[in-house]
Amino acid sequence: MIRLRKLARAASLLTTPLAPEDILSLFNPVFSARQLRGVVTRVVPETADSATIFFRPGRGWQAHRAGQWARIGVELNGVRHWRSYSLSAPAGEDPAITVTDMGAVSGTLVRTTKPGDVLFLAPPQGDFVLPEHPRPLLMLTAGSGITPVMSMVRTLVPHRPDADVVLIHTARTAADAIFREELAELADQFPNFKVTHWFTGERGRLDFSSAAGLDALCPDWRDRAAYACGPEGFLDAAEALWESEAAPGTSDTAATLTIERFSTSLAGGEGHDGGLVTFEASDREVEADGDTPLLDVGEDAGVLMPSGCRMGICHSCLIPLRAGQIRDLRTGEVHGEPGQLIQTCVSAAAGPVNLDL
Repeated sequence: MIRLRKLARAASLLTTPLAPEDILSLFNPVFSARQLRGVVTRVVPETADSATIFFRPGRGWQAHRAGQWARIGVELNGVRHWRSYSLSAPAGEDPAITVTDMGAVSGTLVRTTKPGDVLFLAPPQGDFVLPEHPRPLLMLTAGSGITPVMSMVRTLVPHRPDADVVLIHTARTAADAIFREELAELADQFPNFKVTHWFTGERGRLDFSSAAGLDALCPDWRDRAAYACGPEGFLDAAEALWESEAAPGTSDTAATLTIERFSTSLAGGEGHDGGLVTFEASDREVEADGDTPLLDVGEDAGVLMPSGCRMGICHSCLIPLRAGQIRDLRTGEVHGEPGQLIQTCVSAAAGPVNLDL
């Protein structure tokens, strides 16, 4: 160990003012002792406003499970922004994210990413994964909610031809349906994989107000383990249907519904909320309103903010509150004690706030 430390010090003297790892990164863009990175290997357009970005991660990446997500960092105008994206590649293969152009970060990824670009990474996370034991499955997806489910389909269907999977995907039009051609090919190859596309531009929204609509598309849906991912309204309606129709009289192994949400309902702040937010370690001060999560306030100010799901579930954004009070945007509750860990993704300033960042 002593000899290694001496070698490291010697290397530092030779490479000053750069660190040895900075020199190595010139030859290998994914090498970094400080930050996990990945190099883009391929970009595949999916629809007019979405693309799949394949990347090769550096050492330290943990192989993802089908259905998980990861935080991806992108630098815009010299500021690193982090967003969470579902991984659409099969488990056991190099990862990929399928991104829809919604917002500055996603738009940049879809419109300008090219092979050779470097992405900043955090390890895969999430419990929206395939069940441990074989069982009939029902997948309900809408819009970009197909992304984590596509990882499940690609992992399961080609390797388990006996897998009994029904996928019902809703999109506005056929042109907006991500992975439509690949799903059709898989359904042709594997008879136990059944795909239904529901185009809301032609048929209106899929009706979950009663069981009749789902009965027509998948008569045995009550006997399947179900997974749902999509917009809030879509998921709320599905959840209500399962609670009213599937729960009574079912066993522990049937009629389960596992949900992956991309967002959460925020109540917003009061008119008098907001205040000066001080990021003490970064030596920055920003005036914030009462409706904007502190996570967004910090990122817009160029502060490197920890984040994950961005909707109050994973707790990756927890940081200590030094002083002041914050409002929980989900419930409207105002609280705050010095040293309290707060979730910046669902908290807004309720007066002056000092944060330990």
